[in-house]
Amino acid sequence: MNFIEEIVEKDLQEGKNDGRIQTRFPPEPNGYLHIGHVKAICMDFGIAEKYGGVCNLRFDDTNPAKEDTEYVDSITGDIAWLGFKWGHIYYASDYFQKLYDLALQFIREGKAYVDEQTAEQIAEQKGTPTEPGRPSPYRDRPIEENLRLFEAMQAGEIEEGKMVLRAKIDMANPNMHFRDPIMYRIITSYPHHRTGRKWNVYPMYDFAHGQSDYFEGVTHSICTLEFVVHRPLYDYFIDQFVPQGEYRPHQYEFNRLNITYTVMSKRKMLQLVKEGLVAGWDDPRMPTVCGLRRRGYTAEAIRAFIDKIGYTKVEGMIDVGLLEHTIREQLKEKAPRVCAILDPVRLVIENYPDGQKETITAENIDGKAELGTRPMPFSKELWIERHDFQEEGSKDFYRLSPNGREVRLKSAYIIQATRCDKDADGRITTVYANYDPLSKSGTEGGNRKTKATINWVDCNTALDAELRLYDRLFSVEDPSADPRDFRELLNPDSLHVVTAKVESALANVKKQDHFQFLKQGYFVVDDDSTPEHLIFNRTTSLKG
Repeated sequence: MNFIEEIVEKDLQEGKNDGRIQTRFPPEPNGYLHIGHVKAICMDFGIAEKYGGVCNLRFDDTNPAKEDTEYVDSITGDIAWLGFKWGHIYYASDYFQKLYDLALQFIREGKAYVDEQTAEQIAEQKGTPTEPGRPSPYRDRPIEENLRLFEAMQAGEIEEGKMVLRAKIDMANPNMHFRDPIMYRIITSYPHHRTGRKWNVYPMYDFAHGQSDYFEGVTHSICTLEFVVHRPLYDYFIDQFVPQGEYRPHQYEFNRLNITYTVMSKRKMLQLVKEGLVAGWDDPRMPTVCGLRRRGYTAEAIRAFIDKIGYTKVEGMIDVGLLEHTIREQLKEKAPRVCAILDPVRLVIENYPDGQKETITAENIDGKAELGTRPMPFSKELWIERHDFQEEGSKDFYRLSPNGREVRLKSAYIIQATRCDKDADGRITTVYANYDPLSKSGTEGGNRKTKATINWVDCNTALDAELRLYDRLFSVEDPSADPRDFRELLNPDSLHVVTAKVESALANVKKQDHFQFLKQGYFVVDDDSTPEHLIFNRTTSLKG
C-alpha cells in the first residue's frame, strides 16, 4: 500500500465519515491532460475503486479567460480512454451562487474586504517569508461599504482589474497564503463557457476548492505536494462556516510526476502548440494523454507505469526510459513482427527463375505460431536495407558482402552476394546475389545456420509508407531546471520522416494497430493514415 491507502484504511477502521470514501479529480479546463495528471487520476479514481467509494470529476472552471469546452471534451475522453469511470460530473461553476453567498457572509462577519490596490501593490505589501506584510489601506473599510462594492463588482459596474475581494486574516502570518489572500476577482472580458455573462466576479482557487469539496461531500481531497502550504488556508475557510465536530473534507498531498526530457507545465505546452513548435496537443512528442495515445502508448501501459513509480512525499525525477520500457514490455508480447525497409536498395537474385513468384509463410511472432502467420510474397527482386550490404565487407561485418559469406533472408532462403551496381556518384543502386533453393526456412534443408539474417520485402508488392521517427522533445534531461528559454532546449532531431517499403500484409491496417518493425522498433498506425497513404509512428525503440 502507498501512504494514502494506509490513511484511508485507518479512517475506515476508525469509522471516520461513517465509513464513506469519496474523492474527486478537479482539472482546470484550460488545456489537455498530460501524464502528470494521469498520476493524480490513478490515485483519485483508484482509491475510490479499491475501497468501494465514489470519485467524481469536477472541472475547476473559475477562469473564463483560459477555459474552453474543447478542453472539457478532451479531458472526459482521455479519462474514459484510460479506463476510469466517474460517479458524477460537476463544475466549480455549479457552486458559483453558493460561493458568492458565502463571500457575502464573510464580508458581513468582517472577514473579507474589497481592495482597490493594483496587483503589483498587493504583491509588494504582502512582505516576504521573513518580513511581515503591511495592511492594505482599504483593510478597515466599513462592512456596508464592502458589501456595496462587492455587489457592484458582480453587477458589472466596476472595471476589470480595479478591485478584488480579499480575506481579512493575518498580514504577519509566517505562511504567506494567510496574508489576506484574494478570494474574488473581476473578469468581464470573456464569457464563461457554461454561465455566459451571468457572473462578473469569479472565485480564486484557494477559496473555491475546499468549499466545493465540502458541498460535494468529498472525504479525501488528494493533491500534489505544492499544495501543502495551501492546506492551512483550505482548513481555515471551512472552519469559518462549518461547526467543529461536523463533517469536513481533508486534504492530503503526494509527489507530482516529473519526467526527464519533457515539461509538465500546461502554460509551456500551450506555447509549444500556439507557436507551431509541435503539431498540436496530440503531437506524439508531447506528454499529453492524446499525444501518448497517438504515439502508440496504451492505457494499460501508462497505468502500469504509474503503478511502478508509486506515490511518496518526496519530489523526484523519473527517467523517461522507464516509461519506454513499460510500453516495450507490453508490446513485445502482442505486437506482430513485420518487415519495413527504411533505406531501401534493390536486391536481384540472379539465379532465381525469371517470372517466378511464391509465398513465404512467416510467423507474426517468432516461435509462437499459435499467434498467427502471414503471407510474404517472394520473387526475383527484393528490397533490403542499404546498411545490410558492404561492397568491401570488413572482417566483423556478417551481413551481405561479395566475400562468399552466406546470409539468410528472414523466413526465406540463404543467399550470397556477388556484386553491385553504382550510380555516377558512387552510390549503390542494386545488389546482386545467388540463392540456395534448398535452404528455404521450414523445409528439411532450411536448418542450415548463418551468422546473420536480414529483412526484406518483395519489390513487386511492397507498399510505400510514411514512417515518423520520434525522439525526445527536449535535448536536456531537465528543461525546467535550465536557465535558458525552454524553446531553446528543443531537440532539433525529435522527428525524422522517411518513406519506407513495407510488407503488403499491412495494406488493411486500422488506426492504432501496433507492430514491431523488425530491427527498427515498435510502431503504431497514425490517426491520419489511409489505405492510400499509410502512416506509422514509432512508439519506441527495441531497446532502451
